[in-house]
Amino acid sequence: MFTRRKAGAVGAVAIVAFAATLAGCAGSAPAGEAAPTYDPDEKVTLDFAFWGNDVRAEMYNEAIAAFNEEHPNITVNPTFLSWDEYWEKRQTEAAGKNLPDVFQMDMTYVRQYSENGLLLDLTPYVGDIIATDGYDESVLNIASVNDMIAGMPVSTNAIGMFQNVVLTDQVGVEPFDGGDWEAYDEWLHQAGDAAEAAGLEVWGGADPTSFIQPFELVLRSEGKSVFTEEGELGFTKDDLADFWNRGAELREDGVVTPQQRIQEVAPKGAFDTAQALTEIVWDNFGAPYLANLGEAYPELNLVAPPVTEEGAKDLYKKAGMLISVAANTEHPEAAALFTDFLVNSREVGAIFGTNRGMPASQTQLDGVELDDTAQQIIDYEASIADRIGDPPPVPIVGYGSVEAKFKALGQELGFGTITVDEAVDQLFAEIDVIVNQ
Repeated sequence: MFTRRKAGAVGAVAIVAFAATLAGCAGSAPAGEAAPTYDPDEKVTLDFAFWGNDVRAEMYNEAIAAFNEEHPNITVNPTFLSWDEYWEKRQTEAAGKNLPDVFQMDMTYVRQYSENGLLLDLTPYVGDIIATDGYDESVLNIASVNDMIAGMPVSTNAIGMFQNVVLTDQVGVEPFDGGDWEAYDEWLHQAGDAAEAAGLEVWGGADPTSFIQPFELVLRSEGKSVFTEEGELGFTKDDLADFWNRGAELREDGVVTPQQRIQEVAPKGAFDTAQALTEIVWDNFGAPYLANLGEAYPELNLVAPPVTEEGAKDLYKKAGMLISVAANTEHPEAAALFTDFLVNSREVGAIFGTNRGMPASQTQLDGVELDDTAQQIIDYEASIADRIGDPPPVPIVGYGSVEAKFKALGQELGFGTITVDEAVDQLFAEIDVIVNQ
């Protein structure tokens, strides 16, 4: 499923209130300035914050110890909280212009923090203190807002299609072997017929039109985006109606997992409860899927999702986590140096493995001992290189609320309690409130 714990972490009201609170905060360093010279003899203390648990905390302690072997003059004081508590704490600090020198950042909040002058522009440090030779250009610019680099990607992932090949064999249908959305629809019908013949209550997949990510892929193939760089809506009501109407046909034909079944197994989904043969989702979901499915399903395929138009650059790499520096830091050079270590160091890669996601920097990835699941992601992303395009604009403030509303309306469509036209009007009304707040 495309359920994102981050999207629901802070409600729309909190986001709007937070944005208003931040409006008066101090600005960041001007873009384009040369990075100040770093003094290795200066005694410096940096506060560093991250979300996570005791396991991640121990990894960071080990990484900080390794950093201090190279830079004994820099003392790093780490603190961590759970996801919700973490952002509540940052919210309070932001209002008082007292953010930690260095902290983990999520794409949901990049624009919100950067446009309110809370993040240091890393542009003067990138390519100087912060090495870039391990980064693809498109990945490097993932967190670029208004020509400033607001954070360095720690990890990335891309949309893919997982296939339960054991269940597919039990049903008696060949796995989906690629093609456009029409070919996938046809395969869903074939899978449904095969499952019925085998006497199994499973379906080819959950309704792929219930989540915003497949819609985004369709838009990208047409040269559009959910929102533009200027924060304006990038699609029309007709675009959305066409997409949702396709899902209506699948639901009417009974070839996707019924919404009632999905509700019954929540918080898991149709795929990781072995009621769907395929799932279109971020490619880092493999490990939790295998854990939920258990020993009966020890193997999953990871292939490209359906394509809208051959040759389209509809896929992209999304930052799973970023490292940002506060605009109010008194030690920007040391903060940039620590950031470089966290995102580029091979030693850090060896310490964390894929705990923070698949490393975005090849330099750091070279230090990771890869398990089968991690290697599968690497192989998959190599296979879709021709479909990888530039990342979409950094999400607008409140994007999480748009994503959550899209999902909620998808569920209502699945239950049949709302028409496509009604759902389109409701989503546009939600977007209007957020964009014009």
